[in-house]
This record gives sequence, C-alpha cells and structure tokens, in this order.
Amino acid sequence: MAAISGLIRVMEKAARKAGGRMRRDFGEVEHLQVSQKGPADFVSKADMRAERTLYDELLAARPDWGFVLEEAGTIEGDPDKPRWIIDPLDGTSNFIHGIPHFAISIAVQEPKLGGGGWGDVTAGVVYQPITDETFWAEKSRGAWLHDGRLRVSGRRNLSEALIATGVPFQGHGDFSEWTKIFSAIGPQVAGIRRFGAASLDLAWLAAGRYDGFWESGLNDWDTAAGCLIVREAGGFVSDFRGRSMPIHSNQVLAANDALHSKLHKLLVGALKK
Repeated sequence: MAAISGLIRVMEKAARKAGGRMRRDFGEVEHLQVSQKGPADFVSKADMRAERTLYDELLAARPDWGFVLEEAGTIEGDPDKPRWIIDPLDGTSNFIHGIPHFAISIAVQEPKLGGGGWGDVTAGVVYQPITDETFWAEKSRGAWLHDGRLRVSGRRNLSEALIATGVPFQGHGDFSEWTKIFSAIGPQVAGIRRFGAASLDLAWLAAGRYDGFWESGLNDWDTAAGCLIVREAGGFVSDFRGRSMPIHSNQVLAANDALHSKLHKLLVGALKK
C-alpha cells in the first residue's frame, strides 16, 4: 500500500466535498434547472456548484496555482507553479438523464522546465460519487483505487478484450472516422461499450474492467487525470499515430502493451481506407 501524499489528500477532499452535493442533486435531478450551451451539450446547476466547490477548496490549499476549468476557462497562477485541470462533472448528459455514471476529474500539470508552456501531468484523481470510488495516481508511484494497487488487464488476445469508446453525437465528433474504426475493431473483439464519461473509461481501463479505449474530440479536462492513471497502472496511451504526450484529448488510444499494438494496427489500417 502506498502512503497517500498530502497533494492527493487535498485533491480527494475537494472531490468528495463536491461529490457529496452532487449525489444530493442527482437524487433530485428532475428539479434541476438545465441550460443549453450548444447542440446536445448541457450544463446544470450541479455542474456549476461542483466547479465552484473544487475551485474554492483547491485555491485555499494551493493559492498560487492556476486552473483550467471546463466552465470558467483558464485562470492564470504563478507561471513557475503547477496548475489544476478540472472537469467538475464528466458525464453531464448521464447526470441530467438520471443515469448514475459520472465522475469528477482533477489533474496536476507541471510547467515545462525553463518556461514556455506545460509539461507532465504528475497527479490525478477520478472520483465517482455514486459508487464512492476514488481512482488516483502520482507519477512514478503507481495507480490506486483507494488503497488497492491498480493494474491494467493482462489479456493479450483481441477476441477476449472488452473495449470502451466514445460515440460521436449531435455537433460533436467525426462520424466517418469513428465508423471506420468501429468497423475494423468491432468484429475482432469480445465487446464494445459506450458509457459516456471518458475519465471513468480510462480509470476503469486502469482497473482492468476494460481492456482498451479509443475516442477523439475530447478536451484536456476529460483525459488529463485518466491518462496518468492508465500509465501508472502499466498501460500505454497514445494518439492515433502512436505518439505519446502528457495529455491526450483530440485522439486517445489506450490499452496494455500487447493490445495497444494490435488495436493501433487495426485503427491505422481503417483510417487509410
């Protein structure tokens, strides 16, 4: 069991505080006032409340750090200090439709040495309020579910693999690209799931519940914590070209080493057609 650092404790405390109110809101979801940000893209009062709670808690703990927030945007801090990347409610559509599958995602990103942008993600927490599960990781310290070590699955054959994905929807994503990839991967695997919360897809991959994951057209706050958790659980994360970066949002392909290679081969072949 790893000793939980002060930083992870700060992140988990903030997530649990926001998550407690979120559970209460979910119980009264039919009473929430929901506004429309764009086609099939909603934001609820619960989303706003969660973001404010996370901001207040994390600002109090690290007053000189900056923020990247889904709703409020970028808030600059000391350029020589890390910043928080936060999705206060990943799976908003699930939430407002009464589907109990959503999460809070918090990541810490370090500034590049010498200045000029942002580098590695060094800590991540994905908290699922309904199941009260905290998935977390710190760079070079492994990935964990509460105090239990996480490992990606050891499956090596696509025919046994359960793969997660995100499906394009109204106004979001590339239907043509997704259809090509699905047509190549679908016949080769045991199943494909779409649950609608990328941060949880990645956390579940790290926990061995899924064997692989692909999606495109996401945002940094959807994947920053999840990418680190997968890597620290022994998995591989890349874009569709096979390149590895600290955060993958526009294109994400994740799995264990053997399945990542096989999925990548299928994906590349599909997109060449």
